[in-house]
Amino acid sequence: MVTVGSYCEAEGPVGPAWKQDGLSPCFFFTLVPSVLTALGALALVLALPCKRRERPAGADALTWGTGPHAVFYRLQLLLTILQVALPLAGLAGRVGAAPGAPLPGYLLLASILGTLASTCGLWLLGVERSQARQRLAVGIWIKPRHSWGLLLFWTVAFAAENLALVSWNSPQWWWARADLGQQVQFSLWVLRYVISGGLFILGLWAPGLHPHAYTLEINGEDPDIESHQDPAAERAPQRLPRSTWRDLGRKLRLLSGYLWPRGSPALQLVVLICLGLMGLDRGLNVLVPIFYRDIVNLLTEKAPWSTVAWTTVTYVFLKFLQGGGTGSTGFVSNMRTFLWIRVQQFTSRQVELRLFSHLHELSLRWHLGRRTGEVLRVVDRGTSSVTGLLSYLVFNIIPTLADIGIGIVYFSMFFNAWFGLIVFLCMSLYLTLTIVVTEWRTKFRRAMNTQENTTRARAVDSLLNFETVKYYGAEGYEVERYREAIIKYQGLEWKSNASLVLLNQTQNLVIGLGLLAGSLLCAYFVTEQKLQVGDFVLFGTYIIQLYMPLNWFGTYYRMIQTNFIDMENMFDLLKEETEVKDLPGAGPLRFQRGQIEFENVHFSYTNGRETLQDVSFTVMPGQTLALVGPSGAGKSTILRLLFRFYDVSSGCIRIDGQDISQVTQISLRSHIGVVPQDTVLFNDTIGNNIRYGRVTAGNDEVQAAAQAAGIHDAILAFPDGRWAISTGYETQVGERGLKLSGGEKQRVAIARTILKAPDIILLDEATSALDTPNERAIQAALAKICANRTTIVVAHRLSTVVHADQILVIKDGCIMERGRHEALLSRGGVYADMWQLQQQGQEEVSGDTKP
Repeated sequence: MVTVGSYCEAEGPVGPAWKQDGLSPCFFFTLVPSVLTALGALALVLALPCKRRERPAGADALTWGTGPHAVFYRLQLLLTILQVALPLAGLAGRVGAAPGAPLPGYLLLASILGTLASTCGLWLLGVERSQARQRLAVGIWIKPRHSWGLLLFWTVAFAAENLALVSWNSPQWWWARADLGQQVQFSLWVLRYVISGGLFILGLWAPGLHPHAYTLEINGEDPDIESHQDPAAERAPQRLPRSTWRDLGRKLRLLSGYLWPRGSPALQLVVLICLGLMGLDRGLNVLVPIFYRDIVNLLTEKAPWSTVAWTTVTYVFLKFLQGGGTGSTGFVSNMRTFLWIRVQQFTSRQVELRLFSHLHELSLRWHLGRRTGEVLRVVDRGTSSVTGLLSYLVFNIIPTLADIGIGIVYFSMFFNAWFGLIVFLCMSLYLTLTIVVTEWRTKFRRAMNTQENTTRARAVDSLLNFETVKYYGAEGYEVERYREAIIKYQGLEWKSNASLVLLNQTQNLVIGLGLLAGSLLCAYFVTEQKLQVGDFVLFGTYIIQLYMPLNWFGTYYRMIQTNFIDMENMFDLLKEETEVKDLPGAGPLRFQRGQIEFENVHFSYTNGRETLQDVSFTVMPGQTLALVGPSGAGKSTILRLLFRFYDVSSGCIRIDGQDISQVTQISLRSHIGVVPQDTVLFNDTIGNNIRYGRVTAGNDEVQAAAQAAGIHDAILAFPDGRWAISTGYETQVGERGLKLSGGEKQRVAIARTILKAPDIILLDEATSALDTPNERAIQAALAKICANRTTIVVAHRLSTVVHADQILVIKDGCIMERGRHEALLSRGGVYADMWQLQQQGQEEVSGDTKP
């Protein structure tokens, strides 16, 4: 016959947590199973809302349990089952070792809660495995990793068994193994330690979630998966959205790199001061309630006025430093906010400069495929997310959690361990419910925002089509559609607001229950003369003080979640690989005469289609090479490879015998000047746009370059009605130079190159946007500039390259013909045909213009 005695045996219902050189078994076996049960239930609740998919027909093909990790998964499953049975085994061992002795109530509770907690862990393991099977069955790749809830459960269970070692010298525990009961309990502890440690290690590896068998089977059946995919499967999403909290440790390490301002000792000192002020804030949160308690006790005891006055002054001073209960408006927090401004600006500046520099390091291929607006949004949001995360985590979340930990330790040491347990359970439940309910109500908020956008779009669309509505007398129809949209929006708005009310009421209920339990216990001690009236006031004040910042925890949680997403996007952008890199130890280009060699060059923008095929040619120093041929033949690609916007797929490009892939890009490009076909200008003055060719050039040099390019007179004549604000070289050209004509923009590009004075000149249709008189003037200017310089010209109008030293006819990425103008004409090949067609076109145009 098993009889149940008092809850804590001789310790009493509220005995101390530390007794006889060790933790109280009653306190330990009440706290640990309670925490494990709460964690197991929370992890299970978070896992169950996931929608279960119908098992597809091909799910039986999944060979779970036969792969290389099957043995370890079976071991993981066995240990989990044993973990469920151990609490009951411990209860049976206690009864068997001392038959007839009353069973303490805390052991019975610990056995029940331990069994429930372990059952939750076993159930959660099965749920995760089932969900993994479903995802693999529909082709969704999963990362072999258990949920944070299950990992936290196993971690806490293993840590609890290690915590028992602090009571090694206590006679209340089983370490001495003095009798049969202690020997049995020690053996059970060894089993628990081995099981919990094994689950902790296996949990980090996640053998039950490795999808290797599935991958091998699919590849074995059909190596060419892509060619046999079902069209519907192709349209379906292939991967679940990443969790915001995945790789949290890595994200926090990346974030911590921006907390410490490297290279600025003054700001590093400011960071230390801010952290010190944050620690002072934590101390104030403890001292303010203590001095409030002392005032109450002094007034109750009718202490001398001087003592009461001094304590009151000290309390008010500490309250001034702390602020209005939350630490958000006090002197200390305001000073910390003031000092943090410079640190935040430094962080923001470093992040923006790093992103901006990285974007300029990326290849032309990436920039041609980018969406500028999206990139800028990622930069803006990523920068604000880093500063926001630092602020929320360092000065909101961590201090709040620290206050909770300090409160637990303080009440456990100076009141009673049961007060610490009440604070721990109350705050843990508060945070858990806040996170769970916030995650749950996010879908309502998102749906409400989507419907609001739809409602506004419907109203705008209707008003923009006002005339059409009138034409067909559809006013009533439009009003009815708008009414339906408003009703849908208000329904979703009600759900969002109602769920917020539910969250607030749940938070109030948890705080109220914790305050009730602690207040009753504190009042009991006051009536028993173990505590004073001020202690009752202190407990209530501290709980309410903790509640104030926790009231914003849901908001902080959502904002941190959003910032983590934005930060991920920013780091994804930073992880974009630079395609064209300088080799380690690469030196500068040693320019001598300017001889250019292409040797068996192959290049392709995409796999499977070569843009250039076995291109070889040599340009001697000071000569002019012309590249002609149809559009898309690869002429501009040759210029881009020489400028090293891309690296060749195979072959070699040399300047003065030096492979350009072996030298630094900046030294290579410093010797090359480019006049592109499509000139894009900065939204700046026309003078500064020309000066961009050499930013150190003076105004006289800029004007000389403009005169050589034939645009100087046009610049001086600009105030003709187009420019109402500025004149001459101070004229703003507008975004991307839209205020200039195509010919004017191209002449600005020519002036830039003239100002740069490069050794090698690349002209990509440099005069395509000019009329005939201007074209001839520019050709004459270019001829002077290109004299004694190695020049490569891309041209469609063959008349502009008749004097070139060598002409290459490019078609489909290959060199079809090469030679001088006269030789190519006499050959009667592709070049001769192109020349004949252009001559006929010019004659037809001349005939059309005759009177």
